[in-house]
Amino acid sequence: MTATFQYDYLETNGVRLHYAHQGSGPLMLFLHGFPEFWYSWRHQLAAFAEDYHVVAVDLRGYNRSDIPKGKAPFRLPVLLDDVKGIIHALGYQEAILVAHDWGGAIAWSFAYDHPEMVQQLIVMNIPHPAKLRAGLRSPRQLLRSWYMFFFQMTALPEWWFSARNHQGIADAFAKMAIRKSAFTAEDLDAFRDAAAQPGALTAMINYYRATLRLYLKNNRPQEQTVLKVPTLMIWGEEDMVLGKELTYGTEDYVADFTLHYIPDCSHWVQQEQPELVNQYMRAFLADKA
Repeated sequence: MTATFQYDYLETNGVRLHYAHQGSGPLMLFLHGFPEFWYSWRHQLAAFAEDYHVVAVDLRGYNRSDIPKGKAPFRLPVLLDDVKGIIHALGYQEAILVAHDWGGAIAWSFAYDHPEMVQQLIVMNIPHPAKLRAGLRSPRQLLRSWYMFFFQMTALPEWWFSARNHQGIADAFAKMAIRKSAFTAEDLDAFRDAAAQPGALTAMINYYRATLRLYLKNNRPQEQTVLKVPTLMIWGEEDMVLGKELTYGTEDYVADFTLHYIPDCSHWVQQEQPELVNQYMRAFLADKA
């Protein structure tokens, strides 16, 4: 499947980012989560390249993109500047923004800060920032989010993920997935290899180290207001780390909001149920065209 994709680099915000792309037309920009890389969007790139210029980046610190040292390069304002720079570096003024997990957290905030640059927002298994902050104050979600606090430790998370040929990375996908066949041995090796890039594991985890304490505070009042960007949320119902209840009430924060739940599906929704995810995306985009 990946043989038809093209690969390139762009410069933005002081870093060099690797990306996979295909097709031409309006920009559809994909942002991955943890512990992924561009490859988590392989099914969507193949499906939408006929109608769009599909671009899936390796976020800073991941895979073949630059890997800055320290926590400061992974704070949210820096990540938002990356996205703005990516869109401009690709020769566009706006994009359809499609994002999952950590990429989704970036995408929500980017849509608030730069609504003129986001034609439509599609987020998967990541709640609205206000809902996530509220959820992280509840005992149930705090228990689900134990790993965020584990990641605040020095060195131990890196050791845990890298042990036994990065088995912790493979387990994150294989053990959480409901439909186990969604991840082949080749897929799991791809995620292992990306995490094995020198310095990548620390950079990936530094996203959490740089932002958790700030994110728990309500320090972005604009995200308490109503977002005007048409937004589609797709949610795998069997997410072990983010509870379905975090989606409830999202319509209070988004003026034009569509929500689809996918039963018997884990956090890795776009990889586990790609046909259904692509169907919901197509319907949403056709309705908002």
